[in-house]
Amino acid sequence: MKLSNANFSFNSTLTAIANEIPFLKTIPEKELLLGVIGALVLKKISISKAAEVMNMDKDSLLAILDYMNVEFSYLEANDVAIERSWL
Repeated sequence: MKLSNANFSFNSTLTAIANEIPFLKTIPEKELLLGVIGALVLKKISISKAAEVMNMDKDSLLAILDYMNVEFSYLEANDVAIERSWL
């Protein structure tokens, strides 16, 4: 029961954060953006893969990330193999 309450609390918090994102139309899109940002910051995906996941072009995603002041670094060549294993 405690875990269920914690999960509900997390989901409520995530939804509240997603609601504050001024662009994108739906909560699922906004929550997906939050996940993509996390993956970028953790260097788990490239900007190209992030744009693909978000179903938008790379420049549009970069504009959104710039507007949100999201700082991340691009993957290095040896990290690309990790991303390719996700396919």
